[in-house]
Amino acid sequence: MNASNDNQEPVAPREIKVWDPVVRIGHWVIVIGVFTAYFSGDDWQGIHVWAGYAVAAAVLIRIAWGLVGTRHARFASFVRGPGAAAGYVRGLVSGKAERHVGHNPAGAVMILLLLASLAGTTGTGMALYAVEEGRGPLAGIIAMAPEDGTQASVPSETPRAAYRDDDDEEYGEHGERGEHEEGGEGGEWLEGLHKFFVYLTLTLAGLHVIGVIASSLAHGENLVRSMVTGRKRAE
Repeated sequence: MNASNDNQEPVAPREIKVWDPVVRIGHWVIVIGVFTAYFSGDDWQGIHVWAGYAVAAAVLIRIAWGLVGTRHARFASFVRGPGAAAGYVRGLVSGKAERHVGHNPAGAVMILLLLASLAGTTGTGMALYAVEEGRGPLAGIIAMAPEDGTQASVPSETPRAAYRDDDDEEYGEHGERGEHEEGGEGGEWLEGLHKFFVYLTLTLAGLHVIGVIASSLAHGENLVRSMVTGRKRAE
């Protein structure tokens, strides 16, 4: 006689592989890199710079992988436009949001915004580094600005001392300008633009976290865990 169905153990929901290693590793490199760069600030410039490089590399790889990567990583498989994103958000509010195995439409828009904001953050950061320090990957492209704010007429590799007027404050032990503003006017507007992108990125990241929590609760799954294991519930 067959055993009763009541005595059978419940079958665990079937899981499938969704996020490949490029997506998962890139995601966590960006998360760690952004917060490392933010909290290191000017006090630990070396850490700040290399964290920025790591984020920039991860962003470039993710953009390329979004074009040629695996199914759920490709932009073409999940980008649906603002109308679909708004519809998904309305569904979350009403409790009727459709579950997506890959990125949901609202998450897709957020990914595009974050990638654009991160590109702006790292790009302006490297430009500022070139202007103020004459270093970094853009140093050969963006000339270091002299203290009076005029356009530099010598290559960026020229030491900062070449720009110093006779009556300027002496550089400190590590090359500080003392009371003078580094990079002149060019450095000032780049610094402002860099800060804008930094706080835009942090704002978008906060909204992203809220969206992940809301979607996890709505669909009964741990989306953070899935970005670690790469696996999600099949249905």
